[in-house]
Amino acid sequence: MSTRELAELSGPAAASALTADSIIVLPTGAIEHHGPHLPLATDLIIADLLSSQVVDAAAATGLDIWRLAPLAYTKSNEHHWAVGTMWIGWDTLMRTLMDIGRSVASTPAKTLVFYNGHGGNTALLMVALRELRIAYGLRTFLMNAGVPAGDGTDGPDERGFGIHGGHAETSIVMALRPELVDLSLAERSVPDQIADFEHIKFNGGAVAFGWTSDDFGPSGVIGDPTASTVQWGAELVERSIAKGVAELGEIARFNK
Repeated sequence: MSTRELAELSGPAAASALTADSIIVLPTGAIEHHGPHLPLATDLIIADLLSSQVVDAAAATGLDIWRLAPLAYTKSNEHHWAVGTMWIGWDTLMRTLMDIGRSVASTPAKTLVFYNGHGGNTALLMVALRELRIAYGLRTFLMNAGVPAGDGTDGPDERGFGIHGGHAETSIVMALRPELVDLSLAERSVPDQIADFEHIKFNGGAVAFGWTSDDFGPSGVIGDPTASTVQWGAELVERSIAKGVAELGEIARFNK
C-alpha cells in the first residue's frame, strides 16, 4: 500500500491498515496575512507539503504512519486587521480538535500528532494534547513545521525575530511554491525597540505578552525577508524533513 493519506483509503481498508501502533498526523495551518510578498496560505502550504514529505520519509523507515487532510482555518486573530485573514475562535478550534481526536480514538490507532505550521495555534494545541489524552486515552504530540526562528535560520538582520513572513519562512515558500512569492515587495520589519530586552521576548522569554501583528509595523511582517533564497529554503526543507523523521521515531518509541 503506497499511499500514506488516510482519507484516500476506503473505510474497510483504513480499518484493516490501522493498528494500535499506528501514528496519525494532522497538519494544522492557517489562512492569514503574511505581508505583500507571501500568499495568505503560507502556513497551510508549509504544514501541508512538509508533513506529506515527513510522513513519506518516516514510512520509508518502517514507521506505521498515516496523514490526515490538513486543517486550513485555525486561530489567526492576531492578523484580524488584515484583509484576507480567515480565522475561527479558540473555542471553535478546540472543539474541532476534540472532535477529530474522538474520531481518531474510534479507530485502532492510539497516537495523534499535530504537525503545526502556525505559531498562533501553539498554545491551544498544547492544551488540546492533555485534554485529548484525558478524554480519549490517546497518546498526543505536537510537532512544529520548519525550523524555528533563533535556531540558526534567522536572516542577517532579524535579531532573532524572524517569526512571521521573515527570512526562513519566505525561503521555505520559495522552495515549495516559488510562483507564489514576490520578493520585490519584501521589506524588513523587525521590532528593534524590544530586540535588546532580556526578559520580554516572542519565543523563550521569561515574560510573554499579548500582541497583534500590526503592533510592530503596518506590513504585519515580523522579520526580514529581503535576503531570502530558494537555496536556503531547500536546505531548510531538508533539515525539516530530517528533524521530523527523527521526532516521529521517538514518538513511535514513546511509552513502549
